[in-house]
Amino acid sequence: MTVLSGKCLCGQVHISVRSEPLRVGICHCTDCRQESGSAFTFYGIWPAGQFEHSVQTGEFQGRYFCTGCGSRLFSVDDEEAEIKLGILSEAPTPLVPRYELWIKRREPWLRPVEGAEQHEEDRK
Repeated sequence: MTVLSGKCLCGQVHISVRSEPLRVGICHCTDCRQESGSAFTFYGIWPAGQFEHSVQTGEFQGRYFCTGCGSRLFSVDDEEAEIKLGILSEAPTPLVPRYELWIKRREPWLRPVEGAEQHEEDRK
């Protein structure tokens, strides 16, 4: 079974996911841009039961972060966990985006990910 792990910038919060992700994507929407402070968010989705994290985290509108360093980490509900893939210890990650969301907001200097589905807004 594949296990991927990662941590926040200060090392206070550790995460792990077991198994392959359900899906991997990139999102260029305004929320993802503002939350990440970057042009997009690179994330993976796992079944919630395959995800674990250590210590208490802060939360804002369903998005969890480290209260020590402020690193954005994950979102989780009863069914799925969305992990910010930049926090994984292995870099570069072996995970490849299979779709891009909100491409109408993608920076013009960024090229589409080859072979990935392209969605003007959310997935249908």
